[in-house]
Amino acid sequence: MNHRPVPTPLLLTRRAMLQRAGAGFGALALNALLGREATALTPPRLPARAKRVIFLFMHGGPSTLDLFDPKPLLRRDNGKPLPITGPRIVSAAPGNLLGSPWEFQQHGASGASVSTLLPNIASIADDLCFIRSMRCSNSRHGGALLELHTGSDTFTRPSMGSWINYGLGSENDNLPGFITINPSGSHGGAGAWSSAFLPARFSGTRIGGGAGGLHVPFIHSPLANPSDQRRELDLLAAFNQDHLAQRGPDPELESRIASYELAFRMQREVPGVQDISGEPDSIKKLYGADVDPTRSFAEQCLMARRFSEAGVRFVQVTHRYWDSHGDLRRDHARLAAEMDKPVAGLISDLKQRGLLEDTLVLWGGEFGRTPTAQGKDGRDHNPHGFTMFMAGGGTRAGTQFGATDDFGYFAQENPVHYHDLHATILHLLGMDHEKLTYRYAGRDFRLTDVHGEVVKGILA
Repeated sequence: MNHRPVPTPLLLTRRAMLQRAGAGFGALALNALLGREATALTPPRLPARAKRVIFLFMHGGPSTLDLFDPKPLLRRDNGKPLPITGPRIVSAAPGNLLGSPWEFQQHGASGASVSTLLPNIASIADDLCFIRSMRCSNSRHGGALLELHTGSDTFTRPSMGSWINYGLGSENDNLPGFITINPSGSHGGAGAWSSAFLPARFSGTRIGGGAGGLHVPFIHSPLANPSDQRRELDLLAAFNQDHLAQRGPDPELESRIASYELAFRMQREVPGVQDISGEPDSIKKLYGADVDPTRSFAEQCLMARRFSEAGVRFVQVTHRYWDSHGDLRRDHARLAAEMDKPVAGLISDLKQRGLLEDTLVLWGGEFGRTPTAQGKDGRDHNPHGFTMFMAGGGTRAGTQFGATDDFGYFAQENPVHYHDLHATILHLLGMDHEKLTYRYAGRDFRLTDVHGEVVKGILA
């Protein structure tokens, strides 16, 4: 899966070959480039358990101490000083301990603990694989968000969805391999779905997140006759073909041509996929798309299922904004009420359709929140220990992996860094994270850089 520049032949350069072969060979080459989004990579070398990913991103950092990680000592010592040594660097002076205001109960045969904020997710606990020992390196939203999405909180790197799109491509030539629904424009912005130095065709296609509504903008052709648009694109391709023949390879131009062609093909398929109006009432009710406050996020999750089912390799849905430095009780109660039923509905829907087996669902934010109070009713950022969960796609259902300390500050048992999470996701998709590389600026890059271990304890 190593992408390296092709050496220049000794007898005939590519430019010379194009010039000698003329338009006929150039047309064949462009048809191969534009007709399919082939990556020229070898097939996955590992047995793939998952074919696609749906990432439910909780922007802002939910307090998993109040959702999935009960701490009896934290409640017992509520209002007392933190009895353990906290992080060396903090963004604000920590207050005293803040016990969760919500009760926890164990659910299913697995006995997974879920707070009363999330009754619907609790009802599918045996389908979930909880990782209770997540950690990352950055306590700021922008850095942590980019670290989760790209593997780096410092440098511009391709996003996780772009790497997966690059490694596997789309299952449907008429749809992009990577779609992001309702993304945030802040805290990393387009870096969360950018392809960076990978070819531009592997970047995410944005839906919503702005004034355009929850659909792909400008998806309908302004021309009444599609054949007229086809002729326009053919003429444009001819101009670009001549440019490539005269001047040689141009990755940016080739990606632009591929984008034009993909956009043309998308006009035939996207309108139907993104239209959820024809879904049965029972499915809309399952997601909560029929009532408020779940309607908006439910529609996004339902659209994610439709795009995933249609062959999009990586779909991300963003729910925001969980940054409860104050008003924890009010805000987390509201956000959980918006998110709980749609997430449970999505996983249940995938399962009943037989799609959960090879669809990996990932839920989580860029970090967790502290066991100490900020003000009277808030928690600060905590990258040192928090919970994420997965479902389907070869993960071990009904698992609770790892643990934080008695107060929920640090990942203590089987810590899992984002590098390990990325390595595991690629493994489930049938790719070795050390071999999925791309040569740029003189060295081979990968999603996990020089880090990452597959978390074997969560594999089915």
